[in-house]
Amino acid sequence: MKKYILSFAIAIGIVSLANAQQINTVPQSSANVGLTPIKAGNWMVGGAIGNIGYSFEAESFNAAVQPRAGYFISDGIALGAEVNLGLKTIPDTDNEWTYGVAPFIRYYFPEGASSTGRFFAHGNVGIAGSSAGSDVGLALGANVGYAHFITQTVALEATLGYNYSKANVNISEKQTGLGVGVGFQIYLPGRR
Repeated sequence: MKKYILSFAIAIGIVSLANAQQINTVPQSSANVGLTPIKAGNWMVGGAIGNIGYSFEAESFNAAVQPRAGYFISDGIALGAEVNLGLKTIPDTDNEWTYGVAPFIRYYFPEGASSTGRFFAHGNVGIAGSSAGSDVGLALGANVGYAHFITQTVALEATLGYNYSKANVNISEKQTGLGVGVGFQIYLPGRR
């Protein structure tokens, strides 16, 4: 009888230890962040890693990456700069490499916000060019998007917007189009 009780006690101990060592491997899909990442004095670094657009005039598609960095001048408002590096495919001609730089402003809406995400508006005005010519021209963009925070400092983003560019004043070559993008931002706390 003592053997059965001892065996039963050992079995209970092993089961208890096995349950105590169980690791929760469920990935985190969101974080309750409130207003912490978008407070005045914080920084944001990241960008769009997949930005796809369509131009109405040239009937061309383009794909680009857009690294950016910004500083929150007040709660929910960031100013910064972004770089645009891309490829434009135009039917019946050679593909073009595109480039540009633009300052931006981003506003996070308090309406419709949740503890894990924020809607935002993003606008930029800058210069852009391409491998097809040596001229640079005006580039404008207006986007709306949603940032979903997967941790306290990292957000995945999706954007939808309208883009406009004009080669220069002497040539009336303009391009307008719609674009969608996905990317991420890292929010870094500033000095308090």
